[in-house]
Amino acid sequence: GYMEGVLAAGGIPVMLPLTEENTNISELLDRLDALIFTGGHDVSPSFYGETPVPECGRSIPERDTMERLLLDAALERDMPVLGICRGLQTVNVFFGGTLCQDISEHGACDGVDRRHRVRTATSPLQELCGETCVVNSAHHQAADRLGAGLQAIQWTDDGVIEALCHRTLPVWAVQWHPERLGKLGETVFQAFHSLCQ
Repeated sequence: GYMEGVLAAGGIPVMLPLTEENTNISELLDRLDALIFTGGHDVSPSFYGETPVPECGRSIPERDTMERLLLDAALERDMPVLGICRGLQTVNVFFGGTLCQDISEHGACDGVDRRHRVRTATSPLQELCGETCVVNSAHHQAADRLGAGLQAIQWTDDGVIEALCHRTLPVWAVQWHPERLGKLGETVFQAFHSLCQ
């Protein structure tokens, strides 16, 4: 779905190999215009100074490390970044934020899309979504304390952060899955593609 979303918006998707070598990462970024951090396994709590709770799922430390290196290098190049689901969590942790390791009491369910209404603050995202819209979530973790420079711009009715952005850098992230959301999702990919030109 991520690949199809990028293609439909007019971009050329490239899936990166797992690497923790700075030289490889620099060479990869030389060939790219932007980065999308996708969904996947839980970010390791060790990256935000916590011990895993029993409900915390499997993590892949190599991916956590690579994505931190990628994000750091992308920001040095002023490269646009879009985080999706785990990608939002990765962005938040990168900037020094923390995560709620399990939010099952809010009704989210890892791996199963649930449609729900969100409200969006005045922002470019509101221009795409409106003040309220229905999105899909499939996560059991969420941003808790926001990282430095980040601001929440979309929430569920019970306060779970569903989108955020950086105040000065070209970094945006949504907790939901635009690649599975039809027209609204297509609009998100198109808007992100426009940042890359």
